[in-house]
Amino acid sequence: MNLNQILGAVILVVGIVVLGFAFNAADAPVERMSETLTGKYTDSTMQYFVLGSIAAIGGGLLLAFGSRS
Repeated sequence: MNLNQILGAVILVVGIVVLGFAFNAADAPVERMSETLTGKYTDSTMQYFVLGSIAAIGGGLLLAFGSRS
């Protein structure tokens, strides 16, 4: 396992953790009330979803293809 794959694994884990925070935040009572009234999540929850998704996808790709020279 080279350095790129290790970095990819770390970024993948961080992305999954951030997505966990996003799902936890989306299930909070205030967030559910806000989503019910406005029909969308708050900006901070959406940022967690987007950044976590990007990190998880990027880390997975780096982990899968990081060994190529």
